[in-house]
Amino acid sequence: MILLVTNARDLTTDFVVLELRRRGLPWFRLNTERLPTSRVCMGWEADEDWSIAFETGAVRGADVTAAYFRRPGAPEIDPAVANPAERTYCEAEWAAWLKSLYLRLDPLWLNSPNAIGLAEDKPRQLRAAQRLGFQIPHGLVTNDPNRLAAFVESGASIAKPLREALLDGAEEAVMFTSRLDRAEARDASSIRAAPVILQREISKAADLRVTVVGDRVFAAAIDSQDQPEAVVDWRRGASRDLPHRAVSLPPDVVGKCTDLVAELGLTYGAIDLVEDRSGDYWFLECNPNGQWAWIETRTGLPIASAIVDHLASGEA
Repeated sequence: MILLVTNARDLTTDFVVLELRRRGLPWFRLNTERLPTSRVCMGWEADEDWSIAFETGAVRGADVTAAYFRRPGAPEIDPAVANPAERTYCEAEWAAWLKSLYLRLDPLWLNSPNAIGLAEDKPRQLRAAQRLGFQIPHGLVTNDPNRLAAFVESGASIAKPLREALLDGAEEAVMFTSRLDRAEARDASSIRAAPVILQREISKAADLRVTVVGDRVFAAAIDSQDQPEAVVDWRRGASRDLPHRAVSLPPDVVGKCTDLVAELGLTYGAIDLVEDRSGDYWFLECNPNGQWAWIETRTGLPIASAIVDHLASGEA
């Protein structure tokens, strides 16, 4: 049985479920926010000594041959537990149970949660990509106003988050990659507030999303340069209708992509590249658990099939 660990609203997992159904393969979808409505059990005689039973179905550790960690949600505690301290206690206990489960599944994951966490380190990604021969935009991570001002003075510059791209709260906002101008570079108090990634801006011909599943590579070009708001970051503004097309990468770039994913301890990776106006490719970052369903929808690239191939093979 293939275990899918996610949440009920994850549309990407729906693509995997459809492919599993098409092939007639056994699967179990664990929407972890609903875990408190189940009956769980875990022993320590063997790593497979665990089970989860909902009214609608159950899964046992002994039956699981592969697992896909997608977008698990925080377990939602029964509203009957009204005391805030008791709710916090229950949340922590469910989180601890899930952590134990994830560790037991470590040999079976497409990407393990631990590997995902380590691979999210963007400076580590950039070092690995550089060692493998990718072209990397010159840059640094800093909150030093003097260093930032000097960097901006020396050439066209962009800034992007080191880790968290979403501002939660009543006025939720996304932190897009943005150009930096000299006026912003003089705002010392804002600069000191948190470190930021600075990079030299690359003059783009197109953005590329390269999805790697094992040794299979699916490349899609996103024609981002015809809409002004999408020139720096194609995700910005009303740019969701940007043309997408499947493309073939040069063999050496394909090899670097698969090598990078392996170097980061992953089987799956969603790599962002830029093709410049001279036809050269530049590495930006790798999302170790990035979205891919929209790429399949827009281009027809068979990513869900490749993921199911890997899960069905039993190879971690």
